[in-house]
Amino acid sequence: MSKLTVAKMADDLKLKIRAGAQGVFKEIRSSNITRPGLEFSGFFDCYEKDYILYIGHKEMTYFAKLSPKVQEERLHLIFSALPPVIIFNHSTKIPDMFISYGNQYSVTILKDESKRYELVSKIHVYLLEKLAKRIPVHGVLIDINGLGTLIIGQSGIGKSEVALELIKRGHQLISDDRVDIYQKEVGILIGEAPEVSRRYLEIRGVGIVDVINMFGVSSFRENKKVRLVVELVKWNDQMDYKRLEFTNQTIKYFDTEIPILKVPVSPGRNLAAIVEACASNQKLKYLGYNAYEAFTEAIDQLIKTNMEENNDVS
Repeated sequence: MSKLTVAKMADDLKLKIRAGAQGVFKEIRSSNITRPGLEFSGFFDCYEKDYILYIGHKEMTYFAKLSPKVQEERLHLIFSALPPVIIFNHSTKIPDMFISYGNQYSVTILKDESKRYELVSKIHVYLLEKLAKRIPVHGVLIDINGLGTLIIGQSGIGKSEVALELIKRGHQLISDDRVDIYQKEVGILIGEAPEVSRRYLEIRGVGIVDVINMFGVSSFRENKKVRLVVELVKWNDQMDYKRLEFTNQTIKYFDTEIPILKVPVSPGRNLAAIVEACASNQKLKYLGYNAYEAFTEAIDQLIKTNMEENNDVS
């Protein structure tokens, strides 16, 4: 699980800190969001202290009808449980009592000032993505004409060099050396770079390359859906690499399987062009066109036509 702090979430979602600034480095561990209507009414039996509290106009309208003494009692129970963060929507004024308790218990209070009516769903999706379990994969992830292509292979085989050539051709780098993959839902895998290595490419003999400064901002993107894996393997003279061979191999990450192609590496082969062709061909397959099947159908039709012509002659 990736570590997520209140400060990081506030920065990513453009939420303003209104109290409890001492708690901004508290870790958020749950993607669940709760609205404390029951707690304001005095029912704490099901109170989940690890959940994010989201307070809107309805909750505050009810809270305002309580006596000051009851308000103090309820807020003491809520804040003393040390929830990770409390978020107020854009239309709700934060009472001074909340500010005081937030500072006292170091519970950060955030305010949305952008008038986003769908903020709760945005927060939930954001938390699911940020807190999802990740698998680190040794490889390079490139967006090739819109298709997230993960290039894997043993160390030193040339993955980063292929990536560099693909970036020069106008494709986008997502991550080099290590790709963190998480499953957004079954069938959807997202790949991204560790935060420290984003936008950087390591080339043996050259060193670290900043692709944004070298090729421009369009050469990098933060994440991409992974839809193809290309494995670079050393050429083996003992292997029979057929020109025409239909393969339907897949590789599984979490509960999702995606196609994998194995490309033999040998001197003189333009690997960047080959990987680019792999991605383009796979994209056509997703669109419903399979070149191998079309070719074999054409051959079968040619054989059938020749046989019919021979029968007519005889």
